[in-house]
Amino acid sequence: MEGFLGHIHVGEKSWGLNQDQLPTTHPITAPINDLHDTEVNFDGITYAKGGSVLKQLVAYVGRDKFFKGINSYLNKHKYDNATLNDLLIELEAASGRDLKTWSKQWLEEAGINTIAADVEENGDGTIKSLTLTQTAPAEHPVLRTHRMAIGFYNRDAATGKVVRTDRIELDVNGETTVASEAAGKKRPDFILLNDDDLTYTKLRFDSKSREFAADHLFEFDDALARAVVWLAFWDMTRDAEFPAERFIDLSLKMLSTEHESTTFRYALSCLKTTATHYVAPARREAVDKHVAEGLWDLANEAEAGSDEQFQLVSAYLGYGEQGDALFISNVKNLLSGSLKLKGLEIDNNMRWALVKALAAVGEMDDEAIDAELKLRDTTDNREFAYGARASVPTAEAKAWAWGASIHDLSLTNSQLDAAALGFSSNLKGKLAAPYTAKYYDTVDWIWENRTFHMAETLLEDLYPSYADPAELVNLGDEWLESHKDAARALRNIVIGNVESSRRALKVSAYNASLK
Repeated sequence: MEGFLGHIHVGEKSWGLNQDQLPTTHPITAPINDLHDTEVNFDGITYAKGGSVLKQLVAYVGRDKFFKGINSYLNKHKYDNATLNDLLIELEAASGRDLKTWSKQWLEEAGINTIAADVEENGDGTIKSLTLTQTAPAEHPVLRTHRMAIGFYNRDAATGKVVRTDRIELDVNGETTVASEAAGKKRPDFILLNDDDLTYTKLRFDSKSREFAADHLFEFDDALARAVVWLAFWDMTRDAEFPAERFIDLSLKMLSTEHESTTFRYALSCLKTTATHYVAPARREAVDKHVAEGLWDLANEAEAGSDEQFQLVSAYLGYGEQGDALFISNVKNLLSGSLKLKGLEIDNNMRWALVKALAAVGEMDDEAIDAELKLRDTTDNREFAYGARASVPTAEAKAWAWGASIHDLSLTNSQLDAAALGFSSNLKGKLAAPYTAKYYDTVDWIWENRTFHMAETLLEDLYPSYADPAELVNLGDEWLESHKDAARALRNIVIGNVESSRRALKVSAYNASLK
């Protein structure tokens, strides 16, 4: 059950958190007037935030009362069409809670709150006061009522595990809420806001808790608690409130003990984003090497044949650089079989991942990729070959991948996706320079000549995110200013890309300012 809850928290909730902080955010309830509305309204807000808010509704009315209200609702309307208001009426009757205000706050207003903790201690190490402060972004200034749990966690000296030793549940309402039940209790090692992940909010821990968790997250015994804490650190990193390199070290250490697959995979993805976009530009080469070494060490230490071992090797393959002798040697030897990681199966998919990694550092050209394809020419392998060819770090290979992705109508959807992802996966420096302006010059053509889903794939996969973020932001803002009447779905895609570069610019500048 812990693993499932961790999956829901990291795999889904983070999707909602990201989309809810974009200018394109919208309330969970949104009118669907035509098919075009489905292109923009069924997204991370509807699905991921919606799921989290449903969990908050259960916590707000109480689990038993929630199911009592649901039972009454289903029986009363079993042969009828029913509305949201019909459901809320039954839940109000069962719980005594005011759900009209709740519905307005949670379903009809966009945006996300932040809840921060402030702890005052008495001289004897007990808590004098625990105060929660809720804020909202200026664009969506609504403060919500949250049913939330606060967990007290301590490190067990005998086991070395961080475990929950106490729990408080309360309503957080308005700007300031005092957790009166905490007063007089011994200050724990760590105070976890939103324990059990009952509500949907960003979190900011008190300073002592933040420092403890940064050093001991890998020792937390509960998978859901780890996921809640880790996602809070990821959010702080994205908001330029926590050093990128410290987040990387925290995450690498957590991966040494993490076994929940979705949390593991998402952490690896966020590591990549942090190392390549958020670290200070002058430090990126060194940090990339540090992360690669860390992943390789973890892969060698992972349980033989485990999901963790597979994910670590797969992630490691994304950190190759031209001329990196150790990386090239490791990948070539895995491919030839002269280097073996116990339990790691070099199946067809892994073999092609190794081929693509070598192509991306200039160690395999089209001829070598074609030779690999001839060994087993299948539909899947033709797709892998497109991705490998597009990854070759030459101007010619990138020009081919760009043209093929956009104009070659003979490609299957999967081949198109593989070529576009291969194109952008290592598009840096001089290779990226021609494509910043070219991308925005091509947006309209792609939208007009491709189906919605193919256009969405191309506009997201071909975005040259490794190029200069300042140039991407400037050109993107110019495009948006000149396309105010463009389809909302198209504008949303462009806005999402531009905002990712705007964030990268802000966060990397913050990290560059750190001593």
